[in-house]
Amino acid sequence: MLDIKVLRNDTETVKEKVAKRGLEPVLIDDILQLDKERRALIVETEELKSRRNKVSQEIAVKKKNKEDAEDVIKEMRDVGERIKEIDERLNTIQSDYHDKMSRLPNLIHDDVPEGKDDSENVEIRRTGEPRSFDYEPKPHWDILEDLELADFDRAAKVSGARFVYHTGDGARLERALMNFMLDVHNKNGYREMMTPQIVRAEAMYATGQLPKFGEDLFKIEDEEMYTIPTSEVTLTNFHKDETLKAEEVPVKFTAQTACFRSEAGSAGRDTRGLIRLHQFNKVEMVRLERPEDSWTALEEMTQHAENILNLLDIPHRTVLLCTGDIGFGSSKTYDVEVWLPSYDDYKEISSISNMTDFQARRGNIKFKREKDSKPELLHTLNGSGLAVGRTMAALLENYQNEDGSVTIPEVLQPYMGGQEKLERL
Repeated sequence: MLDIKVLRNDTETVKEKVAKRGLEPVLIDDILQLDKERRALIVETEELKSRRNKVSQEIAVKKKNKEDAEDVIKEMRDVGERIKEIDERLNTIQSDYHDKMSRLPNLIHDDVPEGKDDSENVEIRRTGEPRSFDYEPKPHWDILEDLELADFDRAAKVSGARFVYHTGDGARLERALMNFMLDVHNKNGYREMMTPQIVRAEAMYATGQLPKFGEDLFKIEDEEMYTIPTSEVTLTNFHKDETLKAEEVPVKFTAQTACFRSEAGSAGRDTRGLIRLHQFNKVEMVRLERPEDSWTALEEMTQHAENILNLLDIPHRTVLLCTGDIGFGSSKTYDVEVWLPSYDDYKEISSISNMTDFQARRGNIKFKREKDSKPELLHTLNGSGLAVGRTMAALLENYQNEDGSVTIPEVLQPYMGGQEKLERL
């Protein structure tokens, strides 16, 4: 959520940045009109309540002196009626104001390039050269089937489309990747966490999934509870409604969880394999930073995501998202994209975003620079480190051999009990 003071004092800049996201600037005018009326009514009701207190005192004095108090009693009734009218109008305005404010996206950083969609994202760097095959490489879904590493058909019987059983060495490889990623992030100073995977609506609101993206979530029937789409939700909310001491900042978390997404609007896209599932594993990084340190932290987190692929020696690139592709709550986002031979292209495997104070305002996450100083909103950042299923897909495709086996990267072999290859049993 944005600071209303920014909308009041720098209206044209806010309108300009909202327009770059493809949204109508008239929303800002609506919010400011509601804010103006809201503040005027608050002033009026406070004045009326003050007058009511004085009238009550006048009535008491008149009754004590056995004077006629009918005129002031009538005035008090009139004042009470007006206060009731204002309170009802305020409730309506507050609801409309809050709804519109909660649907207003974060302000994009000046570095974010303008563009209509992901085709206009800007490549920042590229690492590693895509492998040249002297035979026809298989897509990862065929490798999974041939080596009996996963079973999509039985998962569909149990849960429906876009679910998977990892089986045998496939399950071991998934677990190996998760443990490897967590160990790397631990060495980079992230505190490992195991988090809930079902949360209340207010947690989803704090990180920006609600109300705008409700259709993308799985909701528990008859409950205001949701399965998490990412542990960004649980990690960011760990300090919800708290004010941290100066020495407690920065906060660096990492966690592996299952993630659940309905993939609304993605019909027909990436229907095969591990790229777009309703349930998948992901290792997440989240940081709470002082505002002046958050942009450096964004660059560092991006390097930490890239480092996983560097260690696995899988080709990848990093792009800066444009205005038409950046997320609702983000001010600036880098995507790390991994090379997948089956697509003959790069595919997103991590998004790393600086949310500035957008989530912290919604979740009331603050810190104090000094013991007696005024609390300030922290900046929150999040990024995948990495999406495990997509990492497995990239590993299988890039490390496959002509005989159908897959070489296990050297850094992963200790996590696989020294196993060097995946082969058909």
